[in-house]
Amino acid sequence: MSESQSQAIAYKPPLSFWQILSMSVGFFGIQHGFAIQFARMSSIYEKLGAKPDEIPLLWLAAPMTGLLVNPIVGYLSDRTWCWLGRRRPYFLGGAILSSIALFLMPYSSALWMAAGLLWILDASINISMGPFRAFVADKLSSSQVGTGYALQAVMIGLGGFLGNAIASIDWVARYPGLAAYGSSMHIQFFLCGIIFIVAVLFTVVTNSEDPPENIEEFERERKANAGVRHWAKETYEALFAMPGPMKRLAVVQFFTWMGLFCMWMYFSVTVAHHVFGATDPHSPLYEEGIAAASRAFAWQQVVSTAFAFLIPVLVKYIGRTWTHTLGLLCGGLGLGLVFFADQSFMLMITMTGVGIAWATILSMPYALIADYIPKEKYGIYMGVFNMFIVIPEILAAVALGWVMLNVFGNNHIYAVTIGGAFMLLAAFLVVGLRKYEKKA
Repeated sequence: MSESQSQAIAYKPPLSFWQILSMSVGFFGIQHGFAIQFARMSSIYEKLGAKPDEIPLLWLAAPMTGLLVNPIVGYLSDRTWCWLGRRRPYFLGGAILSSIALFLMPYSSALWMAAGLLWILDASINISMGPFRAFVADKLSSSQVGTGYALQAVMIGLGGFLGNAIASIDWVARYPGLAAYGSSMHIQFFLCGIIFIVAVLFTVVTNSEDPPENIEEFERERKANAGVRHWAKETYEALFAMPGPMKRLAVVQFFTWMGLFCMWMYFSVTVAHHVFGATDPHSPLYEEGIAAASRAFAWQQVVSTAFAFLIPVLVKYIGRTWTHTLGLLCGGLGLGLVFFADQSFMLMITMTGVGIAWATILSMPYALIADYIPKEKYGIYMGVFNMFIVIPEILAAVALGWVMLNVFGNNHIYAVTIGGAFMLLAAFLVVGLRKYEKKA
């Protein structure tokens, strides 16, 4: 193959703003699956009899499915080509399964049922979500990839806002006719499931993917490299062949997501118990607290979405590394301030910091490593990179229960504030990435 041919193949034509945006509408839907579980799952567990120190293990589904599913889906999507494309079959299949799990979740009558459905939900979300990162890298040139990930952050923010807004509304009280379909919680899960599948369908229908340049060679390589053994070998090789920036950023991701997972597991019930003073998970006061936490999460997404529009400007003037450092500092301070919150308004202040952090967390790590990943292995490397999101979450799920019982006296609020400390540590560590940052 000549050099001119190679350059032609590597060239990616610039896409319009609306084309890039349509690639991320599916993320808008996926965020509803996350928003409703972060808003409601810990409260569902408490209503079904779980104690504070038992909650982390019940959340183990989220990181474990990420650890198992992400690398496999990344590997498979690199080797998939069918009438629907390379990444889009996974978008659609995961969305269908996720929506089914969301429809069934509010009917859980025992802890094992709720936990089992969460395993199905989170595995399905990972099937749908994982290839979205590689999808951006597949279609966008280096000059547009930062915009692509920033728009993903915008759409995630909008989806998170609407998902949490849905979770904060007492639908039956507002529209009594809906009582025929179940409780407000049933309506919340049903609406989030519908939006999830419709948004992903929009991205699937409005986007195309370029086939492999040589489909016969692609098929030969896929068959030659098929099987679990080759997947394990390639994952192992990718893990130990990570570029320097990716290794450094993996450590940053470890502490970042440890902090986030502490927040997701305990923020809603912390608000119910410690801000509203509820003691009975079945009381109206408890539900008011959960609704207030959902409004705070919704505000976090408003801030995140607004700040995402500022990210390209900040990157231009201070670079990607300092932009991410700023975000993590704001997030760590915000979670720390939850300890002092005694009314709903103060929750909005704390979530302002978390919203700024969330915008950079969703975009900057991927923008920082995009230029260092082999183009033909985006899927497998993104799967490996995401392992450093789920491994700290697994550690938190396994160990935090013991810490809650023996160190924190089952006081929810300490789990949230220690999450802030982890995020501040991540902010300190990300500064070391400056030497790897490529100038625009």
